Amino acid sequence: MAIKILIVDDERSHRLMLRAFLKADYEVYEAEDGQQAIEAVRQQFFDLVLMDIRMPGVNGLDALAQIKQMSPGIIVFIMTAYESIETAREAIRRGASDYITKPIEDVEELKADINRLLEYRTLQRENVLLKERLGEQLADSNIIAQSASMHEILEQVELVAPSDATVLILGESGTGKELLANLIHERSPRAKGPLVKLNCAALTETLLESELFGHERGAFTGATGRKQGRFEMANGGSLFLDEIGEMSPITQTKLLRVLQDQQFERVGGTQTIYVDVRIIAATNKNLEEEVKNGRFREDLYYRLNVVPILLPPLRERKEDIPLLAEHFLHAYVTKNHRRIKQILPETLDLLMRYDWPGNIRELENAIERGVIIARGEYLTPEELPVAIRGDTSSAVFQPSPTTGRTVKEIERQWITKILTEVDGNRTRAAKILGITRKTLQNKIKEYGLS
Repeated sequence: MAIKILIVDDERSHRLMLRAFLKADYEVYEAEDGQQAIEAVRQQFFDLVLMDIRMPGVNGLDALAQIKQMSPGIIVFIMTAYESIETAREAIRRGASDYITKPIEDVEELKADINRLLEYRTLQRENVLLKERLGEQLADSNIIAQSASMHEILEQVELVAPSDATVLILGESGTGKELLANLIHERSPRAKGPLVKLNCAALTETLLESELFGHERGAFTGATGRKQGRFEMANGGSLFLDEIGEMSPITQTKLLRVLQDQQFERVGGTQTIYVDVRIIAATNKNLEEEVKNGRFREDLYYRLNVVPILLPPLRERKEDIPLLAEHFLHAYVTKNHRRIKQILPETLDLLMRYDWPGNIRELENAIERGVIIARGEYLTPEELPVAIRGDTSSAVFQPSPTTGRTVKEIERQWITKILTEVDGNRTRAAKILGITRKTLQNKIKEYGLS
């Protein structure tokens, strides 16, 4: 579909010159003043409006306001004389995308500017669509996140899920590797097929091999009949191999063959079985180090490491803690039929200060414990484990337990407290909060703390 551009200028000769240069690449329309431009935009869609500021009747600034009201996504590219550059900058503050000075002598530069603005708009639209899809992902899954690092990971999932590529999820224990594997499967073309899971650390070498590939009757003591392995069970779907770094060298060799050829034999059997399975693997080990130390096959590592996804520990995504804590609170209040209304600000303050070596799993356990032992309607510091609670005498917040606060209100108060403690030093505050300085600046702006 051709790009539609509306040229708005009261100088007919200038309009005709621009039209002559642009018509080869775009579908070009004209208007001789602001009022005609407003009517044109009201009647049909334009990708970009190239508009002079100084015109009789309705000038460029007034036309800009009405055009953006009718079509918020439209690009308005202002033309201005040198002496009215300040007016052009005012136009940008009101929603114009850019400005160029008149007379326009380099039309190729103008074309480059127009293409740049059109490409930027396309990227903005793609970003909006991606965020909508990510929002759907979060709504449909158990992944709770607002941190930039987690949203980058969800963008990766959006890109890799539709493929058949092997995914290796790396991260400390308790960071949510299994949840991410679920999401990859659910967003893939294999979603209607099975997602079969196996923890490689939970079984001996013999049992792990039997669980993966199945066995025939009499293959070993206790094998009283034929058993399907997880590869057969996952045929047409995905197989999630958790803690794959714990797999023995012999089993690694057999797994490599399946990844290469999609075929294997059951333990004690001779029949070759062919399967169509996507592998999603996970580990909390550094597999590169395991390869260097001879504990993990290098060729298997490269087979698995097609698309690596590194999940950050909770201490590096602390802005997610309020959301996660609230999610677990609601879940366990419902499960245990309790009447706890909310987490007190001083309790949240302690949760935010703790480093969470056990990551999300530890946070979930702490909230579940608190819900079970809480005596009132609020989750107080006393209900937290001692390791998290530490010395609560330093807590600054002293809110009334009958005062209800939203998570955002708690977060705002907590950020205010930290900023006060560091005399407004945003770099130090961001470090204490466990977030980036940019994220802190966005929070300060959002909560009106500047």
